[in-house]
Amino acid sequence: MLSKNQIKYYKSLQIKKFRQIHQSFTVEGAKSVVELLESDFEVELVAATEDFLDSHATLLRATGVDTVPATEGDLAQIGSFQSNNACVAIAKTKENRFTDVSGQEIVIVLDDIRDPGNLGTIIRIADWYGFPKIVCSVTTTDFYNPKVIAASMGSFTRVQMYYAELPAYLETAAPAPVFGTFLEGASVYDAVFGPKGGYLVLGNEANGISGEVAAYVTEKISIPRFGGAESLNAGIATAVVCDNIRRQWK
Repeated sequence: MLSKNQIKYYKSLQIKKFRQIHQSFTVEGAKSVVELLESDFEVELVAATEDFLDSHATLLRATGVDTVPATEGDLAQIGSFQSNNACVAIAKTKENRFTDVSGQEIVIVLDDIRDPGNLGTIIRIADWYGFPKIVCSVTTTDFYNPKVIAASMGSFTRVQMYYAELPAYLETAAPAPVFGTFLEGASVYDAVFGPKGGYLVLGNEANGISGEVAAYVTEKISIPRFGGAESLNAGIATAVVCDNIRRQWK
């Protein structure tokens, strides 16, 4: 069973400071933990019910990860979500590794996305549409936040994340185009996402793309509004633009 020190360690990783100190994070729920175990993340420990340990014994043996039996009460105590009744894993964070455009692809760039649910949803959307690279401003919420991991529904294992000062990063973007979403931009239906790929910048939920980052945008685009809503959720906006890119590239 889980020791007091293990419970304390699990719970500490819900806080960013301790995730940075230990260079570790938690993953909750059967689906996400299975995808974690099948990924290239280094997994430290899996606390799980006997049912989960029995059902996934072959995978757990193949990875060689340490496991500890836990009750549903234990999982509720160490996790962030009461709905988790199967397992919680601890994995090591990855190095903040530089990424940029390579060939015909779109790199998604996030300027000050603060809501963890939005970031997790954007990661899932990027995975769905086959854009596996995301660059985040240093003020964007932490990739390893439990709410981000949960909202990504396992897609965090397939999307490469990089945090950087965006103005300095985008200085290296040329000659690839930098598309940015603005209310006053040209319709995304008319935008041309050429064969060289490029960058797609999405801004803060309330304030949009900052002036410092906007200076590097070469193509301003917008999603036409036909009704009375004031704005779109950042995740929905990402999906609409990614879908239009894929329609052009089909």
